[in-house]
Amino acid sequence: MIRVAAVGDVHMDVDVLGRYRPSLEQLGERADVLLLAGDLTRHGTVNEAECVAREFGDLPVPVVAVLGNHDYHSDQQREVTKVLAAAGITVLEGDGITISCRDMKFGVAGIKGFGGGFAGRCASMFGEQEIKDFVRTTERAATRLQAALLALDADVLVALTHYAPVPDTLLGEPLEIYPFLGSYLLGQAIDSAPTSLAVHGHAHAGVERGVTPGGVRVRNVAHPVIRQAYSVYQLDAAPPARTPVSQGAGRGIDSLSHDV
Repeated sequence: MIRVAAVGDVHMDVDVLGRYRPSLEQLGERADVLLLAGDLTRHGTVNEAECVAREFGDLPVPVVAVLGNHDYHSDQQREVTKVLAAAGITVLEGDGITISCRDMKFGVAGIKGFGGGFAGRCASMFGEQEIKDFVRTTERAATRLQAALLALDADVLVALTHYAPVPDTLLGEPLEIYPFLGSYLLGQAIDSAPTSLAVHGHAHAGVERGVTPGGVRVRNVAHPVIRQAYSVYQLDAAPPARTPVSQGAGRGIDSLSHDV
């Protein structure tokens, strides 16, 4: 088993420092890796990134992250990434990483992702240039995620995004904003590889559990959803099921809780 801890949408600033750290100090006893699913800051400033680095840096397990829309708000995403990298946090954007873990190769492919909507209710490459640019951004993100997943040689493969790859985990959010919370194209990218688990954030009013059309389990780990410092998912190296299953019924994935 590989134990994957995950949380997103922590929206760090000076007033949040210390909220997560007490639980994180024991992370090495409970998990093998920590995934951060974007919106690590409130407004994407360097000062806020330094708060993320203090809270989530120098941990006893590898930390892998993607940025979220909040982390792009101040157009300082490159600087934010540098601050996190200096603290030992690997930030992915259309690429992947393989980690040696419990005599297995654990692969994470990550990208922020983008909106666009879901099958039957999505934007298309038609009409004004602005709409085409919107859809093209999502298509690029999905293509890069797919390439990153397929390029990884791993026993266990996880997709890490900020935007949602399925509508299942958006239940509770207003239907009108679904196109701004994720895209089915991300789900298609995840289904193109032998992915064991997909982790995302962004949907604060959503639910934790979902599944792609191809049967990959999806977990929304936004902090307002899981309401704890992180959740832990236990993954085995058995080939993942490739047919749709009911939410939360996936063999080899168990959720453990740790209060914030």
